[in-house]
Amino acid sequence: MKIPKRIEPLVEEGLVDEVICQLMSGKEAMVYVVRCGEAIRCAKVYKEANARSFRQSVDYTEGRRVKNSRRARAMEKGTRYGRKAQEDAWRSVEVDSLCRLAAAGVRVPQPYNFFEGVLLMELVTGVNGAAAPRLNDLALTAEEARAHHLTLVREVVRMLCAGIVHGDLSEYNVLAGSDGLVIIDLPQAIDAAANNNARSMLVRDMDNLAAYFGRFAPELPATDYGREIWSLYQSGKLLPEIKLTGHFERDEKPADVSSVMREVDAALKEEAERQRYKREMANRALS
Repeated sequence: MKIPKRIEPLVEEGLVDEVICQLMSGKEAMVYVVRCGEAIRCAKVYKEANARSFRQSVDYTEGRRVKNSRRARAMEKGTRYGRKAQEDAWRSVEVDSLCRLAAAGVRVPQPYNFFEGVLLMELVTGVNGAAAPRLNDLALTAEEARAHHLTLVREVVRMLCAGIVHGDLSEYNVLAGSDGLVIIDLPQAIDAAANNNARSMLVRDMDNLAAYFGRFAPELPATDYGREIWSLYQSGKLLPEIKLTGHFERDEKPADVSSVMREVDAALKEEAERQRYKREMANRALS
């Protein structure tokens, strides 16, 4: 097929020899099957901000660090350079996340190169050798649904142990590869320690999976892996191979508002007394 304009720089650099076909078009990128020497890989071409249906909500970008102070200031001010820097940072998140997760033992596509806003990575194939189908394209038995759900629960635990929350995990970004499930689409990945929305995002990811697999195994939506996992993470007890129950006891005890208010009043009185004493000392010094 004709080489897309965004892939032309990779051809010129010798990173890509041939564009075989378009694999898919998503809310944030176009993916092509390409030949790199004798290897068949994917080229993920990220769309420009004005062409994406997925927007960079502050819920996702909160806590992302920029080492270059000039770039950070430009991003805060929203200058032209800052907007470009923000785009570059958004695109690089997926590359960084893929490398961290692969090192942690999470099954994600292997990244090979990132050049001019295009990510070259592994083409995940199915049992027939063709591009692997997404999870939502499969008809599952109850037994298969339970097994796949458990696999993804374990993968989410490994991700969190590596400090990452997917943030948009569902049946649409999990591939059924020949060697098992593969998690994809990570440009919106969240730093669990730096983002205040990490807990709610993790719980939503797990609820999405439970709802999907619940179509085939009706008992799964009643599980609460998200809150159980986060509780263990927050207490420093989460380990990659930890055994989970799928249940979480929520604290339904009502807050003791009266007790809290008494503490607040006491603190206010203490501060007022401290300020009064400082004024008296200041007046004595002047006199």
